[in-house]
Amino acid sequence: MASGDMALSRVTPYLIYLVFITTLGPLQFGYHLAELNAPQAVITCERKSIHSSTSEGLPQCIPMNPSQFGLVSSIYTLGGFLGALKAGPISTKYGRLFVLRETTIFFIIGSLAETFAPNISILGFGRFLSGIGSGAAIVVGPIYISEVAPSSAKGFFGAFTQIMTNVGILITQTLGYFLSDGSMWRFVLAFTGIFGVLELLGLALVPESPAWLVEHQQEDVARRILQRIRGKDADIQGELDRLSRSTGSEDDAGEEQSLLAPPLNNLPPKQPPVTMARVFMDSDYRPAIIAVVGVMIAQQFTGINSIIMYSVSLLQSILPTTAALLSVVISAINLIMTLACSLLPDKIGRKSCLLLSISGMGVNSMLLALGIYFNVKALSAIAVLLFVASFAVGLGPVPFILASELVGPEAVGATQSWALAANWISTFIVAQFFPMLNDALGGRGKIYWLFAAMAGIFAGFIYWRVPETKGKTSMDEVWGRENQRRRD
Repeated sequence: MASGDMALSRVTPYLIYLVFITTLGPLQFGYHLAELNAPQAVITCERKSIHSSTSEGLPQCIPMNPSQFGLVSSIYTLGGFLGALKAGPISTKYGRLFVLRETTIFFIIGSLAETFAPNISILGFGRFLSGIGSGAAIVVGPIYISEVAPSSAKGFFGAFTQIMTNVGILITQTLGYFLSDGSMWRFVLAFTGIFGVLELLGLALVPESPAWLVEHQQEDVARRILQRIRGKDADIQGELDRLSRSTGSEDDAGEEQSLLAPPLNNLPPKQPPVTMARVFMDSDYRPAIIAVVGVMIAQQFTGINSIIMYSVSLLQSILPTTAALLSVVISAINLIMTLACSLLPDKIGRKSCLLLSISGMGVNSMLLALGIYFNVKALSAIAVLLFVASFAVGLGPVPFILASELVGPEAVGATQSWALAANWISTFIVAQFFPMLNDALGGRGKIYWLFAAMAGIFAGFIYWRVPETKGKTSMDEVWGRENQRRRD
């Protein structure tokens, strides 16, 4: 049987269920990221509705200037940063499932606070709580999926983190388009609480990660769970052997570890987990940290969240009647392209996807700048759609895959923590300062020249500092081939 057929035979309905429930967390991450985009003008009392129609009565709103709205938007990323930092150590000590369940509490309470917020403070507090849940979900969800997915399909299932993030963005943009009228915007903020409840209920049928159980010396339980995930007739002994060799069994393990292990006949001795401080200071790991952090910064500093979070206000001046609808189309294109490209990292390579993606974003940033500056509606709309489509090719899904492929299992958790910390800090900077910087530059799309320049800079960084990990089975193989490429 071919390896592709073997991977397919190990994809059971139960595995699909586990991936779906686990990625409800990333779905809510995407939802909260974009929930203020369409109804911004209504929430801040700038105007009653994003539509041309009006309704009777005064809308319920919270007066905010651009700086205050930027703070309410960006405080979500501060919560995400905190959640990302805490989720790793907690999931190592208490289990992946424990953290996944805890995230739903933050999602539910955060949604309630946002929905019934009477002022900026409560709205910001709700966003902060939702951010904590999102940050933890984005860290632990991919780790859990990596630990339950067949080894030959990890890239495919790993892409579902980004896919479900885009589903969340599409849902909130669609609801925002129809409900940004009067006080209906509160239903947009309330809807995500339903997903929190569904995830909490769905997690009742989700088991602990087999890798975590083996690491904590619960091999019998891990065997039963893995057999259920792979199917009752599947041969799981080889996978259990790899788990026993590639995961530590120390009770005081400090970081997550991965199933991305070399073949059984080429396994190195187990190594103790590596802390965040050591993985940065150690010259063997530092190139991986630089590569992962650089790609995460590139993901945000090339401007994707300026579109996801602010596209309606950005395009309102040149597309006053269709800006909100275009945001829905943007979200749909983002989702469709992410789905269509989900197999690309495993086919043409991670690095190739990144370079294609960032090149497309750079070119379309320039086109968007020209379209807005010269008030060319068709060019602006097409450039935005192609910009988002380019993001989905590589910069969307690939950064979340790299952390577990550039280092050994003992350093995956620490590397993932550095990666997500860089991602959340970068997201905060864009969310907080984009409205102010855009105003300071006089609007009219000038800021996209800056994003185009950033795309060029980071394209060079990716070419020179990020190795290809497709088909590599160990950290030594990845960096050995990269060093040879640089010498050649």
